[in-house]
Amino acid sequence: MTIPNSDKIYPRSNDYQTIYLKNVITRDNIKVGDYTIYNDFYNDPRDFEKNNVLYQYPINNDKLIIGKFCSIACNVKFLMTSGNHTVKSLSTYTFPIFYEEWDLDINHITDAWDNKGDIVIGNDVWIGYDAVIMPGVKIGDGAIIGTRAVVTNNVPPYSTVGGIPAKIIKKRFNDDIISKLLKIKWWDWSYEKIQSSIQHIQSGAIDRLV
Repeated sequence: MTIPNSDKIYPRSNDYQTIYLKNVITRDNIKVGDYTIYNDFYNDPRDFEKNNVLYQYPINNDKLIIGKFCSIACNVKFLMTSGNHTVKSLSTYTFPIFYEEWDLDINHITDAWDNKGDIVIGNDVWIGYDAVIMPGVKIGDGAIIGTRAVVTNNVPPYSTVGGIPAKIIKKRFNDDIISKLLKIKWWDWSYEKIQSSIQHIQSGAIDRLV
């Protein structure tokens, strides 16, 4: 039995557009699970941190957390909290960033934006081409994010969303199946158990997995 090497960059021979994402991550505040893939046919997918994770400044310590077995399509963008301008002030202008110009206290630089918190993506999530995930959003296990969706609110597990702003289109399965999937958490199984269960996973035979 050949066990796939989740520590390599390219899971497919002669395909340099698709990578195991965790193996190109260098920032401490980005965490990615095993077997999550990213595809990019515009840029080198290894430049994911530079091209796809925007406004993640160390001063905030906000995190991007992505689970296992996710599929992230080309040009998906994750907008972190520093991409916000504060709406609590009478002005959205980022005076605190230009503290030297306005003789302000550097320790208040984060007042320039509203801190929305971490972006957390569950396991087995598919994010479609050109989608945008906004700061602080939590996406549940098994969700599908449609092409060019702008996700501004949390997405429940096994929901399909789309549009601007993204709205729930439908649940992927009934509540009973969703409950069983969230309980068994197949993505945490050993390679051997997953490999022996792929036929049942792909055919939708939930009772063979429980």
